[in-house]
Amino acid sequence: MTASPQMSGATTAHASDWKPRLEHIVSTMQELSLQTDPQDMVRAYGKRMRMLMPADRMVSMSRRGLKSPMVRVTRYSEWQEEIDPWREPAKLPVLYDGLFAKLIYANQPQVIHDLTLDEKDPARKFIDGMRSVLAIPLYDQGEALNMVILGRSEPNAFNIEQLPEWVWMSNLFGRATQTLVLKREMQEMYAEIEHELDRVAKIQQALLPEKIPAIPTMQIAAYYQTSTRAGGDYYDFLELPDGRWGILIADVSGHGTPAAVVMSITHGMVHTYDGPRDKPSQLLTYLNEKLYQRYTTNIGGFVTAFYGIYDPQTRTLDYSSAGHNPPRIKRCTDGSIISLDQAQALPLGIAGGVDYINAEHTLVPGDQVVLYTDGITEAMDQQGHMFGTERLDMGLANCMLTADGLIETVINGVNDFTANYPADDDRTLLVAKIS
Repeated sequence: MTASPQMSGATTAHASDWKPRLEHIVSTMQELSLQTDPQDMVRAYGKRMRMLMPADRMVSMSRRGLKSPMVRVTRYSEWQEEIDPWREPAKLPVLYDGLFAKLIYANQPQVIHDLTLDEKDPARKFIDGMRSVLAIPLYDQGEALNMVILGRSEPNAFNIEQLPEWVWMSNLFGRATQTLVLKREMQEMYAEIEHELDRVAKIQQALLPEKIPAIPTMQIAAYYQTSTRAGGDYYDFLELPDGRWGILIADVSGHGTPAAVVMSITHGMVHTYDGPRDKPSQLLTYLNEKLYQRYTTNIGGFVTAFYGIYDPQTRTLDYSSAGHNPPRIKRCTDGSIISLDQAQALPLGIAGGVDYINAEHTLVPGDQVVLYTDGITEAMDQQGHMFGTERLDMGLANCMLTADGLIETVINGVNDFTANYPADDDRTLLVAKIS
């Protein structure tokens, strides 16, 4: 075997040859730029290069993931079956030592003008009968991790003057192909993540009340929108002894899947709580201690929550708040706005031993009560102004609407205010009308 960086007597391309060569290169680049699949890219490039660099044999090989002197043959012009080397590398032959290993591990382009191969060289089955060999390395991170071998049956068949151009063009192709491979892998990973997020979202939706309960003297409607597939907002209705009902709304700090996980944990603790249920503060105290001891301190998160216990017979609402936005009441008898802000304490999960307090408010027929998360009031317009509680109150102005009608009015107001810009925070709204 002889290798030479030069070929004596080589003829250079005539100056008049540059135009057709340029046209061929331009059309090649145009065709390659249309490809979206790496396999299609290889086919298109191989067809073009056979026109530009005629060869009797073509072998592609790789040493990715292998140790010297091992090399994997990834493509061979005589193969009838095409194998995708990125998806099915195990189907491709791995050679040990020999000519191919010496060429690829040399990290340099080489031309062999008159090849003689040892009888035991594993490369014989691919280039037996080839007298001229051109080895073009394809670099990645400075190493020739891939290589293209071209063979011709006659000696001195390759014009070494064109070698720099071939190396340049082949490596541009190699980088473009690798980009498509990475793009395909990212698309597949993204599709898998999307599938997982959809499953998380469905699980989270299943944790919310399947239907709004029928509570005497109270008509309720709910709206729930996450800013991503899954979110950290949570609402629930708990049937209690003596005909009373617990109404809970909560907001986990952060967004997306991490917030959804904490939301699921909170849901589980709410529905397994078996302690006293006379006062709202009892549930909040329990949730706070459990979250603080086992969950939120490790992730630096917290949960705001408002929990009220409604007695349909007396129309009284006992409530306690863990740093949550105070619900608003539109009293239709006199047009006043009341804020349920008399029982505020720290959000859940920030500190242990928090003393949650209770307050009581008596509702009257016609009252319109709205519980919400900050994704409603902190929704912004294009100038950076917040929707705020004043606009929320305006959505409650019409005392003739049903609970569903009030929610539709508020949400339409938010969408108009934000010019229908996608929500950047979860939005939850509960509206109750007292009858």
